[in-house]
This record gives sequence, structure tokens and C-alpha cells, in this order.
Amino acid sequence: MRVSPVQIWVSAPPYLRAVSQPRPFRFAVQEHRAPSAGAWKDKARQVESLGYSALYLPDHFTDQMGPIAALMAAADATTSLRVGSLVFDNDYRHPVVLAKEAATLDMLSDGRFDLGLGAGWLATDYEQAGIPFDGPGKRIGRLEEALQVIKGLFTGKPFSFTGEHYQVKAIEGSPLPVQKPHPPIVLGGGGPRMLRLAAREGDIVNVNFDLREGRVSRKLVRTGLAEATDEKLGWIREAAGDRIDSIELSVTIFLANVTDDRESVATTMAAGFGTEPGDVLEMPHFLIGTVDELVDALKRRRDRYGVSFVIVPGDVAELFAPVVARLAGT
Repeated sequence: MRVSPVQIWVSAPPYLRAVSQPRPFRFAVQEHRAPSAGAWKDKARQVESLGYSALYLPDHFTDQMGPIAALMAAADATTSLRVGSLVFDNDYRHPVVLAKEAATLDMLSDGRFDLGLGAGWLATDYEQAGIPFDGPGKRIGRLEEALQVIKGLFTGKPFSFTGEHYQVKAIEGSPLPVQKPHPPIVLGGGGPRMLRLAAREGDIVNVNFDLREGRVSRKLVRTGLAEATDEKLGWIREAAGDRIDSIELSVTIFLANVTDDRESVATTMAAGFGTEPGDVLEMPHFLIGTVDELVDALKRRRDRYGVSFVIVPGDVAELFAPVVARLAGT
């Protein structure tokens, strides 16, 4: 018996159904470094002028600027651009310290700060800094508690907390963030526990590779295939329940290539990853093709996954700007 698409839609569990009304597209740039203060401010102003809504920085001990100072400088250099962390590693900062820094960033940027938090994943960061690299379960457990502490300190009331990892006694958060009840919280990941936490606690949920291996590898890349992403969206929707429509779904593009020979690029990449060229072209973390092809790909991915917030690498921000001009706000 042939089953119609309508029958499949009606019979599917609620967490497998697409968001009822797609959000308008918006775009951000993830940058790492600049050669000088002037160059960094110029970069922030360029990102703003090209139509991107936000500028994000990661949090590693490799060749990048310290995110707190750099984000504040970018906010000072712009007027409407949002700034944010993608993401602060919870193991590098006690949540009481991070809550104060985040609230200060939000206050001094006039409410243009996005607070991205993660459990930590890059093993070499931990090894080089002499920080114990606990298993993913323990790191995520710490993050779960840290979120409670940070949100508690954003209330403006004396806050106490006793958990396995953190104990806080009657601290009143100060200053308070401008955005209420707090800056948008960005959480993400590629495994079920992290994505379910993000779906319960995050305002923006970033769908990523499964990073539990602690390093970039062929195995890690394959966790970003389209079918694996379908499964991740299922975890998110199931955990989010009724709040799914209040969540903005995002994805980080790790390779964006504006080219009129997408097949050749995809074929070369597929050989390195052990996949087919078609898999590379459908992977939501890669964008390869002409401006028209990139626009069509992003529309298809929003229809399939509900992802509307797209974050691209800083080195392609200018080349990618025609896509932003076509899609932002639509």
C-alpha cells in the first residue's frame, strides 16, 4: 500500500515534525584573530555593514584573541552588531566569574551580547593547560550545574546553590544584564545528552558535529552527515517539547566555498572524508557552489531541519555577503 506524505506527517511523533513556521534567516561571522586593534575594529564594522547580525569568537588556547576583551572592543566599534561567544568553555571559568563577565558585557554593549556556553571538547587545550580532561558525562554534568548558577545570578536576588560540582552561598549577581531575563543563551553539540540539555535550557541551539572524541578526525566529520543531523533534530524536538517554536536553530558552516565547480570541490573533499560527493554537498556544515546554489541549499536545509541562523567563517564573510543580502530577514 502506498503511503502519502500527508499520512506520514500526521502519524509522525510531534518531536519529528518540522517547526510550524520557519524563522527568517539571519547570519553571523565566527572570527578568531586580528593583527591589531584597528584591524579588529575595522573587521567588526565590515561584518556589520555586510548585513550580518552577529560576530562570534570561540574559546581556545590556540592562535586566537581572548574572547571577553575582543568582544567588548567589537561592540564598542559598532552600533547594532551583536557579539557573542561560540562558545565559552565552562571548565576554563567558574560560573560565578563568568556570570559577572557576561552581565558586564551585556551592560556595556547595551544589550547586544549572546552568551554561548559549552562543556569543552578540544583535548589539546586541556593537555597544554594542565586541566584534567574528564569524560564527556562529567563535563556536561558540570555545565548543567553552571547553567543553574549563571541563570540564578542573573535574577538580581541572593542566590545559593549546592551541587556535585559547585557550591554557591547567597551571592547577589552584579551588575545585572540589560536583556531580560538574561542574554540569549547559545548551547549546542552533536550528542544526545548535550543537545537535549540545549533544547531544555538554550535560546539558540547550535547543531554541531559530535565532539566527544576530542579531536578533529574523519570519524568526527561523518557525524555531521545529513542523516545524522536528522537524528540530532529529533533529539532536540523531543526534549524541547512545547518550547520548540521559541528556540532558534543554528548551524556553523566550517567550510563555505563560492565556486562554479561545486562537483570538483565536493569530489576532492569526499575522498578525504571517506564519503560520496553527494554526502558532502548535503552536509549542513559545508556550503559549496555559486551564490544561487548556496541560496537554494540553505532554503532546503531550513525546510528539512528548521535551521535559520547560519554562522560562517570570518575568512569568507565578504565573499558570502551576496548570500546574506539575498536571504537575511526572509
